[in-house]
Amino acid sequence: MENKNNIKVHVSHLKKNFGHLEVIKDISTDVYEGEVVVILGPSGSGKSTFLRCLNRLEESTSGEIIVDGNKINDKKADINKIRENIGMVFQHFNLFNNLNVIENLTLAPTQLKKLSKEKAVEEAMHMLKKVGLEEKAYAFPAQLSGGQKQRVAIARSLCMHPDIMLFDEPTSALDPEMVGEVLQVMRDLAADGMTMLIVSHEIGFAREVADRVIFIDNGYIIEEGTPQEVIMNPKEPRAIDFFNKVL
Repeated sequence: MENKNNIKVHVSHLKKNFGHLEVIKDISTDVYEGEVVVILGPSGSGKSTFLRCLNRLEESTSGEIIVDGNKINDKKADINKIRENIGMVFQHFNLFNNLNVIENLTLAPTQLKKLSKEKAVEEAMHMLKKVGLEEKAYAFPAQLSGGQKQRVAIARSLCMHPDIMLFDEPTSALDPEMVGEVLQVMRDLAADGMTMLIVSHEIGFAREVADRVIFIDNGYIIEEGTPQEVIMNPKEPRAIDFFNKVL
């Protein structure tokens, strides 16, 4: 459950331009420890860019981002150190196809955290068990379904013991029958108290799991509140229109 005393992510007046194109115009929000925040909005509204700014996969143009007390868009920040604490799960899994599952999971902990191979494998097996895939430890990504690849990608992030998990449309590349297995893993993480920011189109999942929903349109937060407030009773015309179309 969220801890209102501890702000994990603080964003203040964030802007992001690509050349002359302003993708994020002015976003400010705080995310608390243990909070699950689902970011909704139309395609091209800036949701994924916002998420990618939070671990500096995109350099913000201006504004302030503080994650776990670290000012991450400070040029002097050790971003690799900070990223160890921020798990990121992408739409397209980003697994290394030439490595088997266990090698994918142990690569970062052995290289970055200097874990012994034995310890890393033990932890990797524990995380695979968490996502229900320990029997696939020695399979290669090409032998897995999309849903299994995404669960492996989540387990790989968990092997770094992040404080915060960012999910960028984690189910949008999956066949519909595989979406449920990935969402179930995310539900379990939420129940364990993981702080999560999730860009998603899964409205039902947002209603069920989110502590808070942020609706972004055209580079601004248009509405934020509980799923009940934002999804079921939106106030702003743009949000009303969006939810009328998708519900």
